[in-house]
Amino acid sequence: MQAFLSSVIAALAALLGGYVALRNRRRLNLALGLTAGIILGLIAFDLLPEIFRITALTGLDTAWPMIALVSGFLLFHILEKMVLVHHPHETQYGPHVHPHVGLASALGLCGHSFLDGVAIGVAFQVNHSVGIAVALAVIAHRFADGFSTTNVMLLNRSKISSAQLMLYIAAAMPILGALAAQIFSFSENTLAVYLGFFAGFLLYIGAADILPQAHSKGPSRSAIWLTVIGVVFMFIVTRFA
Repeated sequence: MQAFLSSVIAALAALLGGYVALRNRRRLNLALGLTAGIILGLIAFDLLPEIFRITALTGLDTAWPMIALVSGFLLFHILEKMVLVHHPHETQYGPHVHPHVGLASALGLCGHSFLDGVAIGVAFQVNHSVGIAVALAVIAHRFADGFSTTNVMLLNRSKISSAQLMLYIAAAMPILGALAAQIFSFSENTLAVYLGFFAGFLLYIGAADILPQAHSKGPSRSAIWLTVIGVVFMFIVTRFA
């Protein structure tokens, strides 16, 4: 029950983040600058340290999650280019911008949200203290996840209704993950490889899609500072939450 309630709170935090993104969509370039920083911080201060922790604990060769990282980066790059190749008439969107790309990005973030819920469920199976600690950490960065999920949809010219639908799906994923954790279990080695793949995926959409679009109308000092703020925010969340 505690895992379920924690996952519900995490879902509400994601909805709040998405609501903030929708309210500020007219300043999308600034929101994208912040989103890029949040994604970079998530990779550097959350995903990679967790990968190294798992490999040190289990003895897994770090080459495997790093291969997964490169694979995630290249796979999304290839998929994105294939989407654009098959939609040449959509040049009005500009480089790297297409609703299908936004959908794929949002679905990837939804997958990560599902594993956030799994983490909560597994942590409460260990003991109450561990469960509370993990739940607080997840809830703290679910706001950022909801914010990012909505912005990658808006970036790629998705309809507002589509962005809202993906936000609701992303918000529901931790709840489903927490429930699934009561049924299934994942080996830490499998989790490390998945995290590597997801880090590569995020690195691509952050560096190759979101950040360039934040400056698509010219260099913006505000967007640059918001990117830095996003990184610092994730550092604080991951270190002190």
